[in-house]
Amino acid sequence: MVANPVPPELIELLGKLSITKLAYVSSVVTGLLGDMTENRNPDSDVVSDVFLEEFGVHLLAHHGTSTRPLTKEQFERAMERVMKLAGRKAERSPIGNPGHDVTIDGVKFSLKTQADSHIKADSLWISKFMELGKGEWSDQPEQLKGLLEQFLHHMKNYERILSLRAMSHVKGGKTYWHYELVEIPKALLEEAAKGRLEMRLDSRQNPKPGYCIVTNDLGAVKFALYFDGGTERKLQIKDLKKDLCIVHAEWEFSPA
Repeated sequence: MVANPVPPELIELLGKLSITKLAYVSSVVTGLLGDMTENRNPDSDVVSDVFLEEFGVHLLAHHGTSTRPLTKEQFERAMERVMKLAGRKAERSPIGNPGHDVTIDGVKFSLKTQADSHIKADSLWISKFMELGKGEWSDQPEQLKGLLEQFLHHMKNYERILSLRAMSHVKGGKTYWHYELVEIPKALLEEAAKGRLEMRLDSRQNPKPGYCIVTNDLGAVKFALYFDGGTERKLQIKDLKKDLCIVHAEWEFSPA
């Protein structure tokens, strides 16, 4: 590969940096030298060729200075920046907004991340889809209906849902990363309106946790909502089958 000439203005700017700052720049540049394989869903209306390349560059630069995957906030910032580079209008929501996280060309998106150590290739888990701080909830199974209504109402605040999933493995002493951008169809989650509600009355938690289980016509589970009665009172999405979702793009690489 033939190296591109370094613009004189960049050399001038680098000459103004301290040794400490140059070391940081060196780490980022080293990360950008990593080999990457990219794959874009040709039917994607989210990921263009420009987005695919620019987001890949963002991932390489991130892992030049970090051994941890992108956080949700970092994902939000990356989406806004890369969408703008791809020529689209994008704006992040204010911090603490209970609904959408970024608006792209007038469409409201909710963004999620998954990078747990037990991540599965064929199913998604969202550990905190939303908070369940309101509504009566103790040990009465019928109270799950109110929690389900909170979930359905929450989804009225956005139109599309994207999850950035990060997986890693070590081979030959090197860490390899695999990221995938997956869309969870909103209509799929709305099927919870007809799901089967079950409260775990034998649990020691108070309030009692519960499930809303959604199945297909043959009885196979599509996904489950888990109403977590722990200290955070949150809603999780478990065992969401990835083949019911849309994989928009994938990136695989090992930092240099």
